[in-house]
Amino acid sequence: MIHPGRDPKNNMRFVVTNMRLAPKNLYRFYCARGDAENRIKELKRGLAMDRTSCSRFLANQLRVLLTAAAYVLMQELQAKARHTDCADAQVETLRIRLLKVAARVVVSVRRIVLHLPRQFPGLPAWRRVALATGAHVP
Repeated sequence: MIHPGRDPKNNMRFVVTNMRLAPKNLYRFYCARGDAENRIKELKRGLAMDRTSCSRFLANQLRVLLTAAAYVLMQELQAKARHTDCADAQVETLRIRLLKVAARVVVSVRRIVLHLPRQFPGLPAWRRVALATGAHVP
C-alpha cells in the first residue's frame, strides 16, 4: 500500500524454485498463482462453493453451477464498481456493501423503483454501479 508523504519501504521477497525464468517473470508467475488461489478461497468462503451436502450428484452439481454463475455476476459487479471504494473488494465485501441494502421496492407496469435510504456507507459506489448497469438515478 502506498501512503502519501511516506518513503516507500523495501519489501524483499524470496522464491525458491527449480524453474529457469528471469526473476521478474518468475515473480509474475507466482503472483498470478497466488491470485488464483485467492479467487478459489473467495468461492469457498464468500459463496460456499464447496457446500455440496446433498446426497444426489445432480443436486450438488447444480449448486456448484449456480455458485459459479453468482461468482461471474459478482465479477461483473466489481468491474462496474471501478473507481469506487469497491473496485478491489472481495465477493463478501461486495455483497455486504452493494447488495445487502434496505430499500423500499415499488413495482408498476412499466418500471421498478427502489427507494434507498438517503445515506448509507456504500451509497456512492451503489449509485456508480447502478448507473453503469443502465439504471436511471434521479
